[in-house]
Amino acid sequence: MGGLRPAIFLDRDGTLIEDPGYLRDVAGVRLLAGVGEALRDLRSGGFGLVVVTNQSGVARGLLDEICLAAIHDRMRQLLGQEGVRLDGLYYCPYHPEGVVEAYRKESDWRKPGCGMLRQAASDLGIDLGQSWMIGDGVRDVEAGRRAGCRTVLLAEEEKGSGGEFVVKDLLAGSRLVLQACGWSGAVQVGSHGN
Repeated sequence: MGGLRPAIFLDRDGTLIEDPGYLRDVAGVRLLAGVGEALRDLRSGGFGLVVVTNQSGVARGLLDEICLAAIHDRMRQLLGQEGVRLDGLYYCPYHPEGVVEAYRKESDWRKPGCGMLRQAASDLGIDLGQSWMIGDGVRDVEAGRRAGCRTVLLAEEEKGSGGEFVVKDLLAGSRLVLQACGWSGAVQVGSHGN
């Protein structure tokens, strides 16, 4: 197992980019403040960067996978302008109540299931036990827990069954992760809950 490496699994909407609700247009792709710095710091700390995102809008007929690919290309472009490259991006287009029959089903890829994380670990040689899941929803941290990762919930204040740690944004989350892993970079950790 010595060849496996740690990664940060990241939700997309509300974690990396603004969440207008069922994003359907590349013009709406906007990075949240501090995302570039946070991801650069995590990369410097030795982590791979993998996005795992539920995209039930495909099953709901709100956009197709071609449109979704364009949105993801735009997000990668914006991250590239910040000096950040993703190692992988996985999405779940399925939903059991979808209107598009090909996508209307249960899937363990849909968070809180951990299928996307397990697939990424297999594809990319990731050590799940040394990895973290960061997202703004309880389903994100639950997916991380199920995969055996440590977790960070992004929230203004603690929510019910939140993450192992709760912080306000990805930049605070990156600092917390790096401190928890003993990284000796120049970042300073802000306050966090739980």
